[in-house]
Amino acid sequence: MIQKKVCMIGTFAVGKTSLVRRFVESIYSDKYHTTVGVKIDKKVVQANGNELTLVLWDIEGSQTADDLRKSYLRGAAGYLLVIDGTRQETLSEALELHRRVTETIGVVPFLLLMNKADLTSEWSISESETSNLRNRGWEVMKTSAKTGFGVGDAFRLLAQKLAEA
Repeated sequence: MIQKKVCMIGTFAVGKTSLVRRFVESIYSDKYHTTVGVKIDKKVVQANGNELTLVLWDIEGSQTADDLRKSYLRGAAGYLLVIDGTRQETLSEALELHRRVTETIGVVPFLLLMNKADLTSEWSISESETSNLRNRGWEVMKTSAKTGFGVGDAFRLLAQKLAEA
């Protein structure tokens, strides 16, 4: 069976841990738990007719791109870059995190997840900003760890990209 390391990247409190828990265990909790260091989970998925084990590295949220530990990124086949649609600053921080990840491991498949889609009435990130990212070739998806919206689709899409790479 093929294994692929996938890193969850984003600033604090964007929902990385909640997305992993929703995908791996199909559960959600309103209680906020800060990830210290890294938490590793696994999930087997079907991608392009093959079984693929995703080894999910839920990396602690970073205040700045400089806080992101390069050692956690080594060996990653791809990553999910997570932002909080209700916090504009998480997008600019994600752009810098993306730059840092690319410097560290090169160009690998990734998706930008705009989390907290259940709160779109409170979003501070505009459609034009997301359109600009899509025009740059970024794959952008809306997710909600709370409701499960888009979560499985996002992980499966990344798995497909990894199986093709």
